[in-house]
Amino acid sequence: MGLLDRFFKSGRNRLLPLPSGSFTLDREGRVMTSTLPQSFPEDRMREIGTKVLEAFRSARQSNMPLTEIIVQFATLKVLARELRGGAIIFLMPLLQNTTKTPASL
Repeated sequence: MGLLDRFFKSGRNRLLPLPSGSFTLDREGRVMTSTLPQSFPEDRMREIGTKVLEAFRSARQSNMPLTEIIVQFATLKVLARELRGGAIIFLMPLLQNTTKTPASL
C-alpha cells in the first residue's frame, strides 16, 4: 500500500473539489465578495475574473452589447454578468447522472 499512498495522499497533487458559489469583482479586477469555499484559491478567482472582465471590455470596445457570458464545461458551468464595469461570476458544478435506469428515461 505504500506505493499507492504516494499517489493518492500527496498534498501537492490533490484534486480540488469542483467549486460552488459566486464572487464579485470591481472594475479593477479586485475580488469584493465571495461565497466560494475558503479552500478555493484566490489567485484562481482572479484568473477567472480577469478573463471575464477582458471579454466584457472587448465587447464594449467593439460596440457589441454583452451583459452575460455562459461557459459550460462537462462538469462545471460558469455564468458571469456585467456590473457597471465589474462582474459577478457564478461557478456551478454540474451533476452527471451516469447510471440511467429505465424508470428515468
